[in-house]
Amino acid sequence: MKLHQLKPAEGSKKENLRKGRGTATGQGKTAGRGQDGQKSRSGGGVRIGFEGGQMPLTRRVPKRGFSNYRFKTEYTIVNVEQLNVFEAGSTVNKETLVEKGLVKKSCGNIKVLGNGELKPALTIQVEKVSKTAAEKIEAAGGKIEVL
Repeated sequence: MKLHQLKPAEGSKKENLRKGRGTATGQGKTAGRGQDGQKSRSGGGVRIGFEGGQMPLTRRVPKRGFSNYRFKTEYTIVNVEQLNVFEAGSTVNKETLVEKGLVKKSCGNIKVLGNGELKPALTIQVEKVSKTAAEKIEAAGGKIEVL
């Protein structure tokens, strides 16, 4: 087979539906927008949350208190059992975790959780470690350095 002989699979390519191109197309005249009204006009429509002049839900519901949602710190989770891919005596930090493919490059903060068993003795340099993970790491002969 040569490059010029390649063809897409049957049914994988579909022609775009061209609206407003005559009555024979099935989407002519009003082009699926109905007869009249704000939504039939070009550039027409209402903003998100608009309820036809009725007081919108977001304004009707009382707003009280403080939410820490915008300021929370998010952690990428790594379990103790995933650290078995490292050799004994090696240092585990963000760069080495990215190399092994355990976390993405843009992961931010890392937290180690204590799910599973750890065999090699490792030096772990991360932002947070759970209590059970710390026990398992130290039981295997490793060290923890919280950044």
